[in-house]
Amino acid sequence: MPAEYFEMVEATRPEEMLKAFPDLEPLETRVSSASSNATSSEEDSEVFAGHDEEQIRLMNEACICVDYNDVPYAAGSKKTLHLQSSIDKGLLHRAFSVFLFNAKGQLLLQQRASEKITFPDLWTNTCCSHPLAVTSEMGADLESAVQGVKQAAIRKLGHELGIEPDQVPIESFSFSTRIHYMAPSSDLWGEHEIDYILFCHADPIVKAVPNEVKDWMWVSKDELYDMFKNNKLQFTPWFKLICETYLFDWWGKQPPADDKISRLG
Repeated sequence: MPAEYFEMVEATRPEEMLKAFPDLEPLETRVSSASSNATSSEEDSEVFAGHDEEQIRLMNEACICVDYNDVPYAAGSKKTLHLQSSIDKGLLHRAFSVFLFNAKGQLLLQQRASEKITFPDLWTNTCCSHPLAVTSEMGADLESAVQGVKQAAIRKLGHELGIEPDQVPIESFSFSTRIHYMAPSSDLWGEHEIDYILFCHADPIVKAVPNEVKDWMWVSKDELYDMFKNNKLQFTPWFKLICETYLFDWWGKQPPADDKISRLG
């Protein structure tokens, strides 16, 4: 990501974003803090033309808008936050990436379903998604935010991979660090996130949901190296960033936790 883009995001104040995006709901005035849905707009029929109905429904989820320092200030629809036109203006949201290892030290990978609106068919880490703008998944300080993304991770592991919550209790997760990156998926869609990296150690039963996951597999460190060398395989940009920056060095170790936000890309 160009340094100029980071500088633009850092200089943009939340009040400017709220003015630029009227559909955002300021957290201090939001009356639906228990709701996971955001408001929708009339442009939906255009941007969602030809897409899967269930994936369209999920784009109405209320995600957490944050500033450059990961301070939450508003709720915004997944759709608004992932439009490239929003990203070009610096709109930023909170996300998480789960790396789930079994007792053999293998990492669980998934291939995103063809139905996915952003980054379809790409291989990626175990689960990557967003905490919602609900009380149980939010947090203004790092400690409460980490607890929120862990709760969100348990929810999404069930939603995408059919993993039961009791197989991935919250104590099986450890937080490592945060990365800030931006990556386009297409001319219309992209990602711009502060991504919480979570490690999980468990041996769950996987019952992947076809609308979310096209394929999945357990891989060793060497097998993942070989996958990256295979030109026929494609990977999500955040997965490659995390692997190249952290994962291969951390594999088999307890990753250190810090309060940094690394600007990558």
